[in-house]
Amino acid sequence: MKYFKSAVFLFLFTVLTASAQQQITLQEIWGGAFRTQGMDEFQSMKNTNQYTVLNYNRATNASSIDLYDYATLNKVSTILESKSFPELADGIDSYIFSADEKKLLVATGSEQIFRHSFTATYFIYDIAAKTLTRLSADKVQEPAFSAGGNKVSFAFQNNLYVYDIASKQTVQITTDGKKNAVINGITDWVYEEEFAFVKAYDWNAAGDKIAYIRFDESQVPEFSMDMYAGGLYPTQYVFKYPKAGEKNAEVSLHIYDVKAKTSREIKLGNYNDFYIPRIKWTNEANVLSVQVMNRHQNNLDLIFVDAISGTPKVVLNEKDKAYIDITDNLTFLNDNSFIWTSEKDGFNHIYHYSKTGKLLNQVTKGSWEVTSYHGFDPKTGNIFYQSTENGSINRDVYKINLNGKGKTRLSPKEGTNDAKFSPNYEYYINHHSSASEPHSFTLYTSKDAKPVKEILNNNALKAKLEKYDLPKKEFMVLTTEKGHQLNAWMIKPKNFDPNKKYPVFMYQYSGPGSQQVNNDWNGSDDYWFMMLAQHGYIVACVDGRGTGFKGAAFKKVTYKELGKYEVEDQIDAAKVIGKYSYVDPSRIGIFGWSYGGFMSSNCILKGNDVFKMAIAVAPVTSWRYYDSIYTERFMQTPQENPTGYDENSPINHVSKLKGAYLLVHGTADDNVHVQNTMLMIDALVKANKQFDWAIYPDKNHGIYGGPTRLQLYTKMTNFIKEKL
Repeated sequence: MKYFKSAVFLFLFTVLTASAQQQITLQEIWGGAFRTQGMDEFQSMKNTNQYTVLNYNRATNASSIDLYDYATLNKVSTILESKSFPELADGIDSYIFSADEKKLLVATGSEQIFRHSFTATYFIYDIAAKTLTRLSADKVQEPAFSAGGNKVSFAFQNNLYVYDIASKQTVQITTDGKKNAVINGITDWVYEEEFAFVKAYDWNAAGDKIAYIRFDESQVPEFSMDMYAGGLYPTQYVFKYPKAGEKNAEVSLHIYDVKAKTSREIKLGNYNDFYIPRIKWTNEANVLSVQVMNRHQNNLDLIFVDAISGTPKVVLNEKDKAYIDITDNLTFLNDNSFIWTSEKDGFNHIYHYSKTGKLLNQVTKGSWEVTSYHGFDPKTGNIFYQSTENGSINRDVYKINLNGKGKTRLSPKEGTNDAKFSPNYEYYINHHSSASEPHSFTLYTSKDAKPVKEILNNNALKAKLEKYDLPKKEFMVLTTEKGHQLNAWMIKPKNFDPNKKYPVFMYQYSGPGSQQVNNDWNGSDDYWFMMLAQHGYIVACVDGRGTGFKGAAFKKVTYKELGKYEVEDQIDAAKVIGKYSYVDPSRIGIFGWSYGGFMSSNCILKGNDVFKMAIAVAPVTSWRYYDSIYTERFMQTPQENPTGYDENSPINHVSKLKGAYLLVHGTADDNVHVQNTMLMIDALVKANKQFDWAIYPDKNHGIYGGPTRLQLYTKMTNFIKEKL
């Protein structure tokens, strides 16, 4: 009877608590219940003080490109509506203006290839005439207007083409493009993934030359993936994928003369086994900038090529004891001097060089990082940028004069701030969020950072979330017993009782230069973590050594030993957390995806006395199986550094498994191949270790589509409840 009364009391208490605090469900998380509003496909105009946004009307299932005025925020006009043209029945996916902003390239029916690349049906829209002309009968890649707006280049089946708008004639620039052999003007798989660009060609300022990179990948080893859907027999998707230490594509630079209809190769110098991670024409029509990097990625030359003579000249060289990160920050000013960002003083900062490569000034300085370059106003001489000066977990917008004086913080709210500036730099739209404030967009004046008007907020979502009474992220600096100070956050149950003992579920990514402990609004995983907190778990995240935005030394300490110091820090952080009076040290788990899955796998093995369970989604299990550019940037080649590769790869430590381990992968993962998981499974079986695993047929690195994410997160939630 005593037990019965207690049970009734507990039942009533649970019901009352649940009624006061509505529970988040996985169906809500993955059904879009907490989706935020934003400003899609935002673009600042170049010739008028206006901006455009791609708006979608769910009621009419139509999209429109709308023009707004910066000063008033009033809608000026609708440039194009999909419902006006039957050719755009599938909507507008993206758009590109010509330089004179009189024409648009409009994409519809986009089909994804890899992470950044896609093909689409493109139309040329004449804004004044309101006419829509199809660019090509085929779905093509990466179209671009010439400087004069009278021609459009594009890529199709590994070759480049130029379409003349007046004559409606198309000229084929290259002819040797062939699948898995030669690519012209479009990057190969590994460049796209690791140098983060697809369009490997560029028009000059006069519109009479196109520079492009040619990839000869004929000698690159092939990787194949079985595809199971759609037939009685599986099909194979075969593509070129250089793993660490294997043959890369041979790259060469070419310039096409539009008038002469001839191409010539540019000899860049005495380089062997090199990369061309960026090309960009300067403001001088016959001067092309080319970035050339050695295979170790620790020596970078910025080369100016004379397009008339074909002569290359190195104007800037950077060396690093570890590696150099590639960015898109190179910006040419009116006199062809240029803005450059570098970590050479230990933190990422802005530098100003003359057009001959002479250093004129280090513009920003300090023990903080410039995280984004926003632009230069020639009238005032001010540079606008984003940085971590207000703490490495925050982002703020600043302006500073080219001479390094007059630095002013423009973003008033703490959290994550990003800015889009008007063409005359008199106004900017600040995009703000924090762990407690959802995304908002507000117009400010650049001169004195005064707010003009709020454009868009997510107050409705914030009000909706109040009924859930969600727990908050608590940011902190965690100090390990070795003395390492690491950024961290923790989510505790809302009804947290310091006298209880809670299980802890740790989340991390930990990859070089990454960041998970940052002060911005919730992602889908954050709602999942809050749901777990509602179920009685403490969720914690720690950014260990090797992560970003705390200086080059902190980031590059993992060089040649990926997984050593990062794993040490997660294990040591778990030990610190395990000593908190309200934590049950026998119930600590860890989760990660991709690099994070590599880490969680290592932690359950090397930290088998600390972690009770681990979930690894799409993990690298040996760096020997991953791509050349990423892996060698941090590890050199396996031939040069076999110990670094093998000592820190989880596949070589399976005998240490004690806790519960869930291994998850998609079979169509073109990035981290399912081979990693299959060979990990084989090693675990041979070691006679019990574990759980889930394979998702035809799913890529993101493992999504239909109810897939809901099923996956249900599986992971159940695993946590059962094992932790």
